[in-house]
Amino acid sequence: MRLFIAEKPDLAKAIVDGLGGGSRKEGFYECGNDYVTWCYGHMLQLLDPEDYDPRYGKWAMDDLPISHIPWQKKPSGDKKVQLKIITHLLKQANSVVHAGDPDDEGQLLVDEILTYAACHVPVMRLLINDNTISVVKRSLTAMRDNREFAGLSAAAEARSVGDQLYGYNMSRAYTLAASKAGYQGVLSVGRVQTPILGLVVRRDREFEAHTKSYYYNVTGQFALGGLSFPARYQIVEGDPVDEKGRLADQVYAQGIADTVKGAAASIISAATKKKEQHPPLPYNLLKLQTDASRKFGFMPNQTKDITQSLREKHKLITYNRSDCEYLSDDQHADAPKVLTAIAQTAPALTVVAQRADPAIKSRAFNSSKVSAHHGIIPTAATADFSQLTDGEQKIYLLIARAYVAQFWPKHQYDQTDVLVEAAKHRFGVRANVTTLAGWKMLYKNDVGNEDLEGDENDLALDLRVLKAGQGGDCTDAAANQMETKPRPLYTMATLLSDLTRVAQYVRDDRLRKLLVEKDQGKEGEHGGIGTPATRDTIIATLFERGYLAEKGKNIISTPTAREFYDTLPDQAKYPDMTALWHEQQKAIQAGERDAVSFITELMDYISSEVAAVKQNGIGIKVNALPCPNCGKPLRRIKKKAKNAFFWGCTGFADGCKYACEDKAGKPVAKQAPLVSELHKCMACGKGLSRRAGKKKGIFWWGCSGFPECKQTYPDLKGKPDYNINKQPGGSND
Repeated sequence: MRLFIAEKPDLAKAIVDGLGGGSRKEGFYECGNDYVTWCYGHMLQLLDPEDYDPRYGKWAMDDLPISHIPWQKKPSGDKKVQLKIITHLLKQANSVVHAGDPDDEGQLLVDEILTYAACHVPVMRLLINDNTISVVKRSLTAMRDNREFAGLSAAAEARSVGDQLYGYNMSRAYTLAASKAGYQGVLSVGRVQTPILGLVVRRDREFEAHTKSYYYNVTGQFALGGLSFPARYQIVEGDPVDEKGRLADQVYAQGIADTVKGAAASIISAATKKKEQHPPLPYNLLKLQTDASRKFGFMPNQTKDITQSLREKHKLITYNRSDCEYLSDDQHADAPKVLTAIAQTAPALTVVAQRADPAIKSRAFNSSKVSAHHGIIPTAATADFSQLTDGEQKIYLLIARAYVAQFWPKHQYDQTDVLVEAAKHRFGVRANVTTLAGWKMLYKNDVGNEDLEGDENDLALDLRVLKAGQGGDCTDAAANQMETKPRPLYTMATLLSDLTRVAQYVRDDRLRKLLVEKDQGKEGEHGGIGTPATRDTIIATLFERGYLAEKGKNIISTPTAREFYDTLPDQAKYPDMTALWHEQQKAIQAGERDAVSFITELMDYISSEVAAVKQNGIGIKVNALPCPNCGKPLRRIKKKAKNAFFWGCTGFADGCKYACEDKAGKPVAKQAPLVSELHKCMACGKGLSRRAGKKKGIFWWGCSGFPECKQTYPDLKGKPDYNINKQPGGSND
């Protein structure tokens, strides 16, 4: 018996088809002597600290740093049934075929099951990044020994364990230190999430600190060759310019304008080139989240959830968490049936899908650029469009339009560059004239799409008739004062885009190069942080923790986030750690070191950071309410009951037991009971106080001389009942 273990159910089905078909059983397929089963992503997860020791369930600074080497794993809660099926099949198998995705996470995902099941039979590796049957059949004839990929699995394991230990230890250390200052909530630290927060904090501060300055654009209006058109002054050596090469002197700029205005002008050069523009590539998840945010205001996790529904519930799109924008060459043959399905499903695209030419093969079809997955495209399945949710309709239309565009002609245009001289000063202009709209017909109403727009200085004017040597005049000229602007605050779209190129913010040249190298060969990633499958979850966490907030269309950092940011070491708030880990994981992949040595070294760093927090605390500022008993900050504490809280003193461990109720997130101070002037204690003569009992509507009277006098009395119609002297320790119910 040979057992195939696929990463996902749809890949398992593709393997079955590639093997010639089989019968579906409970959790697997039977294909003669071949059995094909599947995972649902990672079937195992690392043990949590409390799984190793119950005391870790309660956060305590004395327990830090937490370390567990060697580490262990447990079945993921919602995947136990399928994991049991896989392990049962493994016991019967004579050989195994590892069919995880062809990347490090896909390698680890199946390898960890083999380790968990103590599998010792031979294992081959099947590498499939496209479920097209021709690709699957070809891959089945080119399997390799799984041992060749051990380093890939070990690197992914090291990163997973490292992220867990770093996150647990640093988050607990900072949270516990902050709680002493009265901070409410969790200060969450992570290798990826904290640098993302850092991007937003630094952008906000840069925006706020911007000092307004000015530069000058000199524009001349020219009458040449029977046309009237504007052209921009061309900077030459010796001009007074700012750091961006723009004229910085108003008098100088105005002098140029005054000199050329009314002067004779001639064309120095005029050249027209035929240009063409390819359609946008199919979507990967990040680009889809970016466009959905820009066009519809969708949050990244919202877009991912919608694509999950389109894929799993409606079967309308391919794998939705892809980081790739390309398709395999084999997928080109599917074009007729996919275009037909789009035309039947989406009424808005029916005409353009029918006019598409399946014979056109765009640059998107390139097997050499397909990574673990291909781009997100529609399937050949159809659906009743009216039965989709509004979000599903919008996202499907984006994905389908990008696919249809691959089968429309390239956008063609003539680009004319003209150089004009007047009074020995030169001015330039570029103009584009569309000769064939092509795929741009599908995007003509797509306002604000930066990828589709030309240079803001380009003219929509036909200058093709102009020739070198033609003369005329500069009819007007002006030196326009322009105001410098800071880089704009982040929007969700620009933040997502920046996550693919955070290397530009790394200050160390070597680390910057390492980050860029990490993404070598990945289209759309240029030194990024996080993955398309995790970035939306991380951003959602930053919102949930109260670190990020929405201000109109902008994403901004909160005061708490900034205070927290200022307490962190640079290695935590910049992407440096990801670059350093990449360097070490390369060594693990190459077999030059192992995961245990990497984690041991990481724990040394974590231990030093935790020790610094223990010794110095953190300088986070909190508007804390003081305890009325001892003056230390109060903090809001969750009760066992859902959504119930109370307030307690942070000096509890030092002996202060003050506590009070919570009302709308604020402490309700305990009111000192009123001491009666009329009713006196029979034992010591001091005034009595009426107090509420444990049961609703029941009261009792106690001496105001407590704790020296512990005398109590029952309540009788609002008065102490002196006929019954309650002894200390008696029930006050």
